[in-house]
Amino acid sequence: MKHIIYLLVGVFFGIVMLKSEAASWFRIYEMFQFNAFHMYGIIGSALGLGIIFTQWVKRKKPKSVFGENIIIADKERSFVRYAAGGTLFGLGWALAGACPGPMYTLIGAGFLPILVVIFGALLGTFVYGLLKKQLPH
Repeated sequence: MKHIIYLLVGVFFGIVMLKSEAASWFRIYEMFQFNAFHMYGIIGSALGLGIIFTQWVKRKKPKSVFGENIIIADKERSFVRYAAGGTLFGLGWALAGACPGPMYTLIGAGFLPILVVIFGALLGTFVYGLLKKQLPH
């Protein structure tokens, strides 16, 4: 049952990504050229809602729809790690024209060349997993 709910949420997310044009290469290009507010509005809305929801979960400690406790653990704080990771993420996003959410949305929409980008993202994640212990904290 859990898998069906996750699948339905994923399909809904994909439809929202396509209909809002958040998976559009043109919209992403426009954002990186500072020519339109469209993507900044989507990202800002998601950030604001994420902050509100995270604080609500931390304070109220609700249960999931499956009855499990929802726990949001505190993360290690490190400017260098986040700056380096954010820079690499942004460069990949600018070069590929898609971040992880839209990448999978684009497969579902039938844009098969995105498989090259997904392969690169998975390879990068694999390499990070190999090097993680050797990177500075």
